[in-house]
Parts: sequence; structure tokens; C-alpha cells
Amino acid sequence: MIFGVALASLGTLFEEISSAISKWELVRHRESLFTCAFLNLFFAGLAFAVIALVYPASFTFALASLPTFALRFVLEVFQVHTTIRALETGDRSTFSFLRVGTVPLLLLVDIIVGYAVGVRQMIGIAVIVIALLVVFFERGISRRGMRYMVLSTVNAVATISLYKYNIAHFNSVVGDQLVMHALLLAYAFLFAYFVAAENPLRLLRQKAFFAQSVLQGIGGVLESYALGLAPASIIIAAKRSSAVLWGMFSGNFYFKEKHLALKLGVFALLAGGIALLVA
Repeated sequence: MIFGVALASLGTLFEEISSAISKWELVRHRESLFTCAFLNLFFAGLAFAVIALVYPASFTFALASLPTFALRFVLEVFQVHTTIRALETGDRSTFSFLRVGTVPLLLLVDIIVGYAVGVRQMIGIAVIVIALLVVFFERGISRRGMRYMVLSTVNAVATISLYKYNIAHFNSVVGDQLVMHALLLAYAFLFAYFVAAENPLRLLRQKAFFAQSVLQGIGGVLESYALGLAPASIIIAAKRSSAVLWGMFSGNFYFKEKHLALKLGVFALLAGGIALLVA
């Protein structure tokens, strides 16, 4: 479990750097939503393909998983759109704060599937909810892009739960993620090429876009394996808490967002709630 938490936290650091690059390029209109999605998925998909080629036994994909896999694909397309729109329009720190809402929702899913939850975990949920309410209603925190943030937060519960279900009952991590990334990459490339009139592969020749893609890919691979090592609620708790810290500092120092003291106070609440949650 500890190794899974470490993988999730490290992966989040890579993803935050990639997200900062993505936001910068999106607001400068140097890449479309579809190109951003393609770049963010490309190296993770390539990594899973390499793993499958080097270790063929790591690839398992059962036809019995198709009903839940197909549902997850539809929701992942929606997740791509809402997450990138939230990234483009909202503050980095606010986005990271609100996405912590995935944690208590995932914990409820874990309870449904049989994980035991004690008094500490219930108190942790309450503390997290209070912190999120502060973010949601505090006027000092920007509300730009908040509807996309909320949609991304709630939808992530479904996509993560379906992924966990498939790798627990049908597919290997490599099998499930390789097929999913191939489908999402095809979708993103076709829309980038024919709708946005961009060729994402050409952008990979530029250092900024290459770094964006590689860092996001590393983070995605680490998170995929982390989710197979512990309950989803614990891994996402580690991921979201790390994301809050990285997002808060990148938002304040890189994008010149304001109200750092208030955000530090909310972070302290969230950290306390998450600590109780995973105790």
C-alpha cells in the first residue's frame, strides 16, 4: 500500500508540471483541446505498448469486459473534455482543491464493494467536505471554470471505479490501459486533424509540447500501477493531496494566482481530512 501511495504522489508531480505547460499553451491558443488530449495520452499509450511488446504476458484483455469497458470509454471522452476545459479556464489551485471531492465519493464506492470504514474515515470525509465547501463558497477563491471542475471531479469516480473493476475481474493493467489509450488517441487525433486543423505529431517536435506529453505519460503510467496496489480511495487521496500542494504553488508562483494564505489554510484542512481517511 505504501509503495502505491508513493507511486501516486510521484506521478502527480510529473502530471502537475505537464498541466502547467498545457495551461500555458492552451491560453496562448497554441494547441486545441483535442491536441492537448492527444499529447497528454500519447506517451502513456506508447509506454503501455512497449511493456506489452517486451513482456507479452503482461497483456490480458477479456471480451467479457467489453460492456463496462465501453461505458468507461464514453465517460473517458467526457472526462477528457471537462478536465481540459477546467485546466484552460480555471485556476490551477482551485482545480486541485475541488478534485479532492473525488476521494470521499470513491470511499463510498469502496464501502459498497466491501471495504470496511471506521469512525476516523467518516470524520475525515466530514473534514474534506467542509474544506471543499470553503473553496466553493469563499469569494476570495476564483470560480472560473468551476462547473467543469465539478463535472470532472464527479465523473472521475465513475471512470476510476470502472477501471478498478475491470483490472480486478477481467484485464491486466497493461491490457486495459493500452486498448483504452489507443481508442482515445484515435479519437483525439481525428478531431484535432479534421476539426481543429492541427497535426499533434508535428507539435511533438517542439520541446514544450514534447515535455508536456512525456511528463503526463510518466504520471499516467505510475498512477495506473498504483491503483492496482491499494483501494482506489487511498491512492486517489494520495494523488489529490499531492496535486493540491503542487497546484497551489504552481498557481501562485507561475500563474500569479492570489490568496495563497487562504489556500494554505484550506490545504491544511484537506491534509488533515485525508490523513484521517487513510489512517
